[in-house]
Amino acid sequence: MAKSFDPPNIWSPFGAFSQSVISGGGKTIYLKGQVALDRDGEIVGDGNMSAQVTQVLHNVADILGAMGGQMSDIVSLQQFTTDIQAFMQCGEIRANFFEAPFPVTTTLEVSSLYDHRLLIEITGIAEIPQDRFIMPETTQEMHR
Repeated sequence: MAKSFDPPNIWSPFGAFSQSVISGGGKTIYLKGQVALDRDGEIVGDGNMSAQVTQVLHNVADILGAMGGQMSDIVSLQQFTTDIQAFMQCGEIRANFFEAPFPVTTTLEVSSLYDHRLLIEITGIAEIPQDRFIMPETTQEMHR
């Protein structure tokens, strides 16, 4: 089970993130960067940061859910946005998906994502406890 740790000798987190996460003992899941695509691969919320953040976090939750995971299993997030100011207004949306203790988080503003209509991409690492982990039937060996 992963545990968050905010050392008392550095600045306190001011949002939905932790300073560090200690993990081990579960199944580590590395998430591909998710963008605001629906099940059919169509962009959701063209020009709307709130709609795109919501779709991206639903995608992440769905991926983890397929393996018995939950959003609380995420230990680290990397967020790439084309508009940091608009993204910072989405804290309430993130609060609907995360609760303390929060994952460590890095957010960067980038000039563009792979499609100019996309405003946000989020990738991360999760650790699903062994007793909840469900191995998907359609996995493929990566190292042969």
